[in-house]
Amino acid sequence: MKHNVFLIGMMASGKTTIGRHLANVLGLEFVDADQVIEQRAGADIAWIFDLEGEAGFREREENVIDELTRRDGIVLATGGGVVLREENRTRLRQRGVVVYLDTPLKRLVARARNDRHRPLLSDGDPEQTMRRILEERGGLYADTADVAVRVSGGSPRSIADLIAAQLESSERFERSARPER
Repeated sequence: MKHNVFLIGMMASGKTTIGRHLANVLGLEFVDADQVIEQRAGADIAWIFDLEGEAGFREREENVIDELTRRDGIVLATGGGVVLREENRTRLRQRGVVVYLDTPLKRLVARARNDRHRPLLSDGDPEQTMRRILEERGGLYADTADVAVRVSGGSPRSIADLIAAQLESSERFERSARPER
């Protein structure tokens, strides 16, 4: 049985916001992988991309994912590109229940349009860039996930409740084994 829930999906799909609600509903600790990377680097992700490029960021991300997925009793919000590395996909599948927040392109663009902290959207047309990234990663998200939830409306809390209900009926997730907090 798995005692962790790992949220994957595109940038701006709501992994952090929904993840906080989901952790509360399940009585688990919430962790945001991007926040851990920023704390350890002492800088935001955009700065890491500027200084080290995407390859440097992905190396940091892989190390943090390896460490965080070894914990027990967490809801983990991952970065949108976490599925680009096979090592990450394998660790996520082996160490927890993976939930894909499948979000329509128009909703993603609306959420990300004015966000200056998304380095992959800093050049060109955000909608075109988002479409290209979704085409590249969509299959990886679907293949990695145990559960896919369409995020097209509803509050973050209602989406978290829906995910929790799906997890309750899953044989891969054991809620009662969560650690005491």
